[in-house]
Amino acid sequence: MTDVTRTARRTAADTEPMVLAFDVVVTAVQHLTANFRRITFGGACLEAFGVAGDTLDLRIKIVIPSAGRPCPDIAGMMAGGAASSWYQRWLGLDAEDRGAMRTYTVRDSRCAGPRPEIDVDFVLHLDGEGRGGPASEWAAAARPGDRVCIIGPNSSAAQCTTAGAYGGIEWSPGLAQHVLLAGDETAVPAISAILEALPADIGGHAFLEVPDGQDIQHIGTRSSVGITWLARGQRPHGELLEAAVRDAVRVPGWVSLSGAGAASGGREPEDVDIDRTILWETPQLLEAAIVQSTVNPGRPSGTQPFYAWIAGEAAVVRGLRRYLVRDVGVDRKQVAFMGYWRKGRAELA
Repeated sequence: MTDVTRTARRTAADTEPMVLAFDVVVTAVQHLTANFRRITFGGACLEAFGVAGDTLDLRIKIVIPSAGRPCPDIAGMMAGGAASSWYQRWLGLDAEDRGAMRTYTVRDSRCAGPRPEIDVDFVLHLDGEGRGGPASEWAAAARPGDRVCIIGPNSSAAQCTTAGAYGGIEWSPGLAQHVLLAGDETAVPAISAILEALPADIGGHAFLEVPDGQDIQHIGTRSSVGITWLARGQRPHGELLEAAVRDAVRVPGWVSLSGAGAASGGREPEDVDIDRTILWETPQLLEAAIVQSTVNPGRPSGTQPFYAWIAGEAAVVRGLRRYLVRDVGVDRKQVAFMGYWRKGRAELA
């Protein structure tokens, strides 16, 4: 057992932090398609990884070491003071020592067995010479035995009453039985995991825009949600996705047909400067924010029959946010909008 493993277990047992650092090793690499690569991470420390229930769109941080350097001791940083200060300590390291930190979705988790493992699907954003961001380049060259650090949920803490404090899962349809999932290739792992967890009584649409027809993957679901793959080819990013959403949710929209919305549409949502900030608006955040007094104050989130989950390139997500909220009249507390990345801008850790 590594020192990081012992630290993770001791911390979970003593103080029950919501987040732990896991020193893991690549155990398998699978080429899914030309643009998707599945990397399996393993390690005894992953016995302490997980949430209560399905992982759904669970986000984790992956710390990728610089070439020829070991991973920084994130567990030590977490144990050396307030849990919230580890990130500043990591930022304080020399660039070569700290490596790169990126956010990914857990595609699958098998941490209860004798060989705990999790799968993460990487989208390879590479140019013709095989160059891209640090995560894409690392994933393209990853081999069994490579080591990284994963920052994710403490399964022990997830079983207690404060489990809701871990903000890595946004999927929260409430009472809705008609759902819309829409995203580009960066959202494919999350949408796939959500679809696999949906019960049989849920219907709706799932639209997944990917670079090429060869990126289409099989997704199993018990639900009656229709799954549509959109191969982008040479078209502008998000063009097919926006058209599909507009066709599936037309003005006056599903909420109006159900009697829960206004046929004349809704208010113009606040503008978000996606070049300076992250577009991230979810029902959970709206309920907690001061603006809740002006965002349908009489309707708690999760009480309407329609729920939408939109993720991907921020400009595309912003356009769909405006359409669904302003034109269709979707209750803002019934939709999650998440800008996973911004075209032309490096991802912020």
